[in-house]
Amino acid sequence: MIHARGLAATFVTGKGKKQREVRAVAGVDLDIAEGEVVGFLGPNGAGKTTTLRMLTTLLRPTAGTATVNGFDIVSQSLEVRRSIGYVSQMGSTFSQALAGDEVADHGQLYGMSRREAVARGQELFSQLQLDGLWDRMPKNMSGGQRRRLDIAMGLIHDPTLVFLDEPTTGLDPQARANLWDHIGRLRTERGATVFLTTHYLDEADALSDRILIIDNGTIVAADTPENLKSQVSGDLVHLEFTAAEPVAQAAAHLERLGATEIAVSGFGVRARLRGSAKVIPGLLRELDAGGSVLDSLEILRPTLDDVFLTLTGRSLRDAEATTDAATDTEEGSDEIPA
Repeated sequence: MIHARGLAATFVTGKGKKQREVRAVAGVDLDIAEGEVVGFLGPNGAGKTTTLRMLTTLLRPTAGTATVNGFDIVSQSLEVRRSIGYVSQMGSTFSQALAGDEVADHGQLYGMSRREAVARGQELFSQLQLDGLWDRMPKNMSGGQRRRLDIAMGLIHDPTLVFLDEPTTGLDPQARANLWDHIGRLRTERGATVFLTTHYLDEADALSDRILIIDNGTIVAADTPENLKSQVSGDLVHLEFTAAEPVAQAAAHLERLGATEIAVSGFGVRARLRGSAKVIPGLLRELDAGGSVLDSLEILRPTLDDVFLTLTGRSLRDAEATTDAATDTEEGSDEIPA
């Protein structure tokens, strides 16, 4: 469904003597199969939004090639746009128009008759739990309802490939969970391929068959969530004792078991330990035989944020808070393509 090789985007930022080139995307290779739900992760400024804009023909690449649904994104951009659904982060509905009219008008832009667009739109309203909102203005809807309306507009022409850009940003937990269900059903009930960008790691983990991580304009990882998490150096094990004396002994035991990132603090010790489920029982027996009294034991499986930290040396959540020239490029300031 999506094949890209060496996809790159360079922008010129600043004016006069301050003018310089910023390489927002530095050569991305992608292969996404039919029926996949792919999560696309990366901090602000990593090239995530720029890559999405190129694949949806909203931005012409500086270098490289890509096909979407079999169409070249440069020479066949019109065919690409006709064949995909796109739900932008900011939404695309006019707040003072009637929701049903917005969806039906959008369908007509894709060549549907008014009757077909209305029938299809009402079907989507029912599927997306928007019943009774056909004649309501988006400004009078909740955040979750507006996002589902955006998805209805993106699906009105029944695309086989759907791009969702931060679809749950700003939603409350209940609305997010509801939208997760609808996104999952795009594949299971409609057979759609979904390309999902998100800052929510739990969202990417729950919805994605495969995850792509982009950093500094290049793909640094591409695999299933479980395979990516298995690359992290073990589970996070935290032992807490009733006194300080056993802590050093526990740390020494963990080191012999091959644990890494061992840290002692007060009455506790933390470490990364591979295969913890197999070795922890033996460790506890040794500690008990030595007279150590354990107060608590916590074992945490690796998360996608641990994966990002391992791959890039920084937390995805921390990275989201940083800004740089590439961030400005992605957010569409006064930069122009080189």
